[in-house]
Amino acid sequence: MPMRMGLKGTPQMKKRRHTPDQIVRKLRIDDQLQAEGKEQAEIAKHLEVSEATLHRWRNQFGGMKAD
Repeated sequence: MPMRMGLKGTPQMKKRRHTPDQIVRKLRIDDQLQAEGKEQAEIAKHLEVSEATLHRWRNQFGGMKAD
């Protein structure tokens, strides 16, 4: 993924957008990994998103099902 320069010349990663289907699938994986006893930080790293993003997705998409 290409790097871009942010404030004060610090490198930043390009932002990614996920479709609702991708989000629901990642939340299912999150549920499975939590059931296996994984830490939330470890799960977020595995899914390549932040813990805050997982929390926000859970609030927005928690009750939805992917086709």
